[in-house]
Amino acid sequence: MGYLYALLAAVLFGANGSVTKVLIEAGLSPTQVTLGRVVSTTIVSGVVLLFVNRGAFRVSHRQLVILAVLGVTGVALLQYSYAVAVSLLPVGIALLLEYTAVLMVALVAFFLFKEQVKARLWVAIACVLVGLTVVAQVWAAKLNPFGVLMALVAAVTLTIYFVVGEREVGKSSPLGVAFWTMGFASIFWLIFGDWWKLDPAILGTSVSLSGNLGALSVPLWVPLIWNMLLGSFAPFFLSLLALKHLSATAAGIVASSEVIFAFAIAWLWLREGLNAVQLAGAAVVLLGIILAQTARADKVVDPDLALVGDVAKPLS
Repeated sequence: MGYLYALLAAVLFGANGSVTKVLIEAGLSPTQVTLGRVVSTTIVSGVVLLFVNRGAFRVSHRQLVILAVLGVTGVALLQYSYAVAVSLLPVGIALLLEYTAVLMVALVAFFLFKEQVKARLWVAIACVLVGLTVVAQVWAAKLNPFGVLMALVAAVTLTIYFVVGEREVGKSSPLGVAFWTMGFASIFWLIFGDWWKLDPAILGTSVSLSGNLGALSVPLWVPLIWNMLLGSFAPFFLSLLALKHLSATAAGIVASSEVIFAFAIAWLWLREGLNAVQLAGAAVVLLGIILAQTARADKVVDPDLALVGDVAKPLS
């Protein structure tokens, strides 16, 4: 069941990149899409906690500050940078670049916190660097430079979320962490976003689903609801359920399959295909990510407190 939950989460997260792209191409800004995701997750998480764990609402002042930092850097800026990246790059490549956070976490653990790591980390670094060079086809300069930059910003912010979250809020309820971090992300984008520019009437306009589904049109609110519920809260919750049955490392490795699903769905839906050389490069990067995921020393993790990759992955 743990692997099933983790795979379902990966499928939903992977598909959501294509949904996000459709929303942005339909006229919503990356900040508006991001605000919808974090607000909806905050509300749903809060409602669930009211019934199952009201104690998760109580946190110390110190922890509240940490959750605020996580909410702004590891959620608000992460989701925004990822949304911008998928609007400028193929969905799979944007996610591949973001997932280099797994490698960054292992490097931070080694150099900053002096943790012991397995020798495979250096093999992982080589795989990621070579694979990304091939996927990006650096010699042909085919990728949007700003899109690549934003995808790497997403990787850095995800790394911050993983590292800080692992060390500071690991004793909190995972759903409580979701509520507080998404809540602070919501406040951030309510202040600095452009939600006030959104004309509510646009939500009822008919939009094409693009690509191979271009002949189909639906009201804009349909993919938006998908993005908020099936693309945000549902996969996040499934990843938590997976950790009732799997270790954090095993769940993290399964979560890496999100990259494969993102490539496959974007190809079937948006016609975002890669050539054979790029596919080979993507496979090498994914191998590097999996090696990096297993490069850190094993930890004893309480499954009731554990989160994906040691903290819950905050909504790709």
